[in-house]
Amino acid sequence: MAVSGGPDSLALLLLAAAALPGQVEAATVDHGLRPENAAEAVMVARVCAGLGVPHTILPVTLAAGNVQAEARTARYAALSGWMAECAIATLATAHHADDQAETLLLRLNRGSGVAGLAGIRSTGRVPGSDLALARPLLSWRREELGAIVAQAGLIAALDPSNTDDRFDRARIRKALADADWLDVPALAASAGHLADADAALDWAAAREWQDCVTRGPMGLTYRPQAPRAIALRVLARIVIELDGEAPRGLAVARLFDSLLARQPMSIGALVARVTPEGWSFTRAPMRRPKK
Repeated sequence: MAVSGGPDSLALLLLAAAALPGQVEAATVDHGLRPENAAEAVMVARVCAGLGVPHTILPVTLAAGNVQAEARTARYAALSGWMAECAIATLATAHHADDQAETLLLRLNRGSGVAGLAGIRSTGRVPGSDLALARPLLSWRREELGAIVAQAGLIAALDPSNTDDRFDRARIRKALADADWLDVPALAASAGHLADADAALDWAAAREWQDCVTRGPMGLTYRPQAPRAIALRVLARIVIELDGEAPRGLAVARLFDSLLARQPMSIGALVARVTPEGWSFTRAPMRRPKK
């Protein structure tokens, strides 16, 4: 499991060690973003030693760019390597109901579609790998996890970025704390319902692909029959299959609207046009270098 030393991950560590004695291992990623990171990793190591849980500290170096995004990428890369080295089947993380509610509100505010609004899934894959990922605490509240840590006599590490108004999630967290009329478990449940809807759309898109997409010598042809939400998923799959790159949602929506208006459009390295047989997708011809 991933244990940063914060209250949520320490609670996960305590619960897992009690429920599965001798069956769990922990790792702490030291991003080196704050002077306290190294000491927090050592603190987690001491707690793990007291619980009889094997523990590894994973130092990482971040690339330039968006700090939070780079930290996330480096964190999961380090954890994936650790899992492979230690033959660990599943990575557990401490995401909880408050995280789920915050994620839903963040994505609503950004105009996300069903897939984005489905929020944090209880199971999945470690980003950048095919390793299994589990989030067993999605039904727990933040204060419940903090209480477990306090009862164990532990002092959790506090990450100042969690209260830094430069970050959208921190602002959402404060707004949610002040809006006592909002029901966090209900918001988290809504994200779960949206996850069910997302799975249903995936199922329908697979049927649409099977029935309406044909392969030819130059590419793929799609004769859309399903509603827009399903057709968008089919279009995204076509782009991935022919171009190898996942398109942005807005680009796929523009592609759909353009083809519906019978206008050709380029997306990635592909050209899409309307033909008598349906919507045709081929790779754009390679440009010859100028002499």
